[in-house]
Amino acid sequence: VYPENSRSGGVSNVPVKKQVILTGERFETAQASFDDSNRPAVAVKLDATGGRIMRTVTRENLKKLMVILLFEKGRGEAISVATIQGEFGDRFQITGQFSPHETNTLAILIRSGALAAPMEIIEERVIGPSLGAENIEKGFDSTLWGFVAIAVFMVFYYAAFGFISTTALAANLLFLIALLSLLQATLTLPGIAAIALTLGMAIDANVLINERIREELRNGVTPQAAIAAGYERAWATILDSNITTLIAGIALLVFGSGPVRGFAVVHCLGILTSMFSAVVVSRAIVNMVYGRARKLEKVSIGTVWKPGANL
Repeated sequence: VYPENSRSGGVSNVPVKKQVILTGERFETAQASFDDSNRPAVAVKLDATGGRIMRTVTRENLKKLMVILLFEKGRGEAISVATIQGEFGDRFQITGQFSPHETNTLAILIRSGALAAPMEIIEERVIGPSLGAENIEKGFDSTLWGFVAIAVFMVFYYAAFGFISTTALAANLLFLIALLSLLQATLTLPGIAAIALTLGMAIDANVLINERIREELRNGVTPQAAIAAGYERAWATILDSNITTLIAGIALLVFGSGPVRGFAVVHCLGILTSMFSAVVVSRAIVNMVYGRARKLEKVSIGTVWKPGANL
């Protein structure tokens, strides 16, 4: 006698003979399907040996009950009690007043009985994401050292304007992180790589502006006019280069998936914040530093080589 769980939640006892017709190794597959009347059923397939045995047994036991037992840890349970309606071989269906969920559950139980050995959890451990955390920490460190290297170069090469460019670059990172926080985006390794790329692209715009100001000073333009012309004439080049890069980022966002899309999101946002910080933020700082002087004699932008100067 083996227990069977009924639909009402109760348990009934099913008496069975000790004769075993087939074991789980003869079952090849079991899937939820539908019978000829479009009612939920379970389609079962046996191997060749199991099909021959089943054909003989069903021929001799029409209208009798056949029970499928599932044994786990030495305890058996009846998972199916069905009436043999006709002779069949290696393919047959188990029908009844099933719901689609019940047929799917029964199919899973039958397939689990076909395993060579029962599965039992001996030990379970929860391992923290130490490797991922270590990679993210290294990514942040590389971004930080990249920022420091850029800052040192800019201050060494462009003096006060290099410091202004570095301040605008720091503001760019703050804007980018703020946008990601507003969007509730998860920062992954591809996202950190996009931030590192944003650093290089953002400082490129400041380099264009500073070199344009230097060029105006070389031509003998007054410092105030050189600053105004530098920002105005570098804007077209900055806009053109960032738009083409933004198009590539949008293409990655549309056609990419998974980590590629994460990279593209941070990349596109970084382009927008870079343009804003390079033009608006740095210009605002320059106006605060040099805008008060009515007659500006010189600006601290590094060495300005003029034509005809003695080397």
